[in-house]
Amino acid sequence: MRTTFAMLGTTNQEYKMTIDHDGTSGQLEAELGWSGTQTAKIVGITYRQLDYWARTDLLRPSLSDAAGSGSRRQYSYGDLLQLKTVKKLLDAGIKLEQVRTVFDNLREHVGTDITAAHIVIDGGSVTLCDGPQLIDLINTGQGVLNVLSLGGVRNELEADLLPAEPTLDSEADGASRAIG
Repeated sequence: MRTTFAMLGTTNQEYKMTIDHDGTSGQLEAELGWSGTQTAKIVGITYRQLDYWARTDLLRPSLSDAAGSGSRRQYSYGDLLQLKTVKKLLDAGIKLEQVRTVFDNLREHVGTDITAAHIVIDGGSVTLCDGPQLIDLINTGQGVLNVLSLGGVRNELEADLLPAEPTLDSEADGASRAIG
């Protein structure tokens, strides 16, 4: 049986200590964590916004969630990235309810590592560029267009040209010109 304790160091680094109950020594793991106040300041939002987003399940802290009066939320680096993305979407004019939909669809298509995603924001639309496919993240989460890689077209053309010998226009017609 194991018991895990979480402690917050003076540098706001969260330490987790796991102790085995059979008497063997435990292991100490460190994981960076930021308080709600620090997170709001870093991301560039108000604490009130951060609290609302956590209470309404837009993004809950992954290290430590509030568990009643006096408890503190601890946000990870990944949480900060997601919160900064939320802020960028809001700054671009995307409504909060649409941001929720964007994140639901983004998590479905990309998984937990949203930093691997490339999104295009155009007015009221948010589109995920997922390889050769564009996916509308607000309306349906379905593919809307395909992306044509011009580099891929060039490579295909070069491969098609390899077996062909270049010729002059007159040779292709079978005609020869006299130089005179």
